[in-house]
Amino acid sequence: MEFSHEPVLLQECIEGLAIRPDGVYLDGTAGGGGHSFEIAKRLTSGRLIALDRDEEAVRAASARLAPLGERATVLRCNFSTMAEATRRIGVHEVDGILLDIGVSSYQLDNPARGFSYNHDAPLDMRMAQDQPLTAYQIVNGYSEQALADLIFTYGEERWAKRIAAFIVQARQTAPIETTFQLNAVIKQAVPAGARRDGPHPSKRTFQAIRIAVNDELGELRRAVEEGISLLRPGGRFCIITFHSLEDRIVKQAFAQAAKGCTCPPQLPVCVCGNKPQIRLVTRKPVVASEEELARNPRSRSAKLRVAEKLPQE
Repeated sequence: MEFSHEPVLLQECIEGLAIRPDGVYLDGTAGGGGHSFEIAKRLTSGRLIALDRDEEAVRAASARLAPLGERATVLRCNFSTMAEATRRIGVHEVDGILLDIGVSSYQLDNPARGFSYNHDAPLDMRMAQDQPLTAYQIVNGYSEQALADLIFTYGEERWAKRIAAFIVQARQTAPIETTFQLNAVIKQAVPAGARRDGPHPSKRTFQAIRIAVNDELGELRRAVEEGISLLRPGGRFCIITFHSLEDRIVKQAFAQAAKGCTCPPQLPVCVCGNKPQIRLVTRKPVVASEEELARNPRSRSAKLRVAEKLPQE
């Protein structure tokens, strides 16, 4: 398969980054290079650094950005270690950072990766193929309580306990090895009425397992902190999320960084000394236009938040 991922909220991201032709910009989720290419082609003496932990994405982004020459550098690493990655190539501050937290179309649609309940494949779901933890290990190795907690917390699935019980019962006969096998167990667990009225019965459970395999929420928390520290004053931080758990993390992290002070509200004066690090460019998340929704239905759940680094005293 060709690695493709139509960049969502593209124009909104370009505007949010407020790109300067001589600036240094970082795309922490290069994917197929869609966002990266649009950023880099607006640079003259500036530079783009594109990161991805997926080896196939790195190859695809490198090919897409090759015509831009020295304006673009592609590195394989996780966005949560962006500061270390940029230091290795002599960059200590950047003028803008973009993170698109969504799973790429390639990862979802490539049967071999095991991300989707629509394709039969081994239970994998790793965004980086050298990660030790797989979906198979979670499904077949976690306790019933651990599975229920994971599916409820990361999938916000009301039938989490029932699904976990059915998984544990099924694997006592034989390991659950493929996406279709897991899908069949979930369909048995979710009551018929819920299957008729709600989204696909496996959607939330597959999401939860994928998040756990890749530590997506932990990586995002670390990435927000890393990104703020890496920005130079006036630099912009754009983050696109695709479900409420991710958006909540970004919203809260940005709000805390914009507030600065962590003192209890009952104290008459600030004693912690923490100053605001950023200002919120977007008070509410930016969502896809009707035109984009018609062109790319996967943009429906996308939310963009933008912050700007403040000068530090």
